[in-house]
Amino acid sequence: MLENMCCLGQFCKTRTPILNTTWIPNPGISSLEGFLMRKIHRYVQSLVLASALVAPAVVFAGAAPQEASVQFRVYDRDHRDYHNWDDREDRAYRNYLAEQRREYRDYNKQNRKEQRHYWTWRHEHPDHDEHER
Repeated sequence: MLENMCCLGQFCKTRTPILNTTWIPNPGISSLEGFLMRKIHRYVQSLVLASALVAPAVVFAGAAPQEASVQFRVYDRDHRDYHNWDDREDRAYRNYLAEQRREYRDYNKQNRKEQRHYWTWRHEHPDHDEHER
């Protein structure tokens, strides 16, 4: 008679017992442990993603500038080249104005003829620590 009894204590008319079980993903882990594992896994994934997104910004922010900051670029039509207007160029421009015995006037407010004259002078007076301009 016991061979006709199934796992729920019910009698079966056939020899095959009726199984009524629930699915347990891993019987060795309780539901609380599984919940905590999923939370920890998501937390670790979030940290990895955040570090992957922040790492390039940290690398670029940490790079120290090697020269003075470029304020703008100027194209020299006569010599067909570009010049970065930075602190070094501003010093050279002030030296040019002193040599020409002119008062300081912002480069952008100079007319084109005066700007062209400055770049001609500038190519004749390169910085000594620069290899190429």
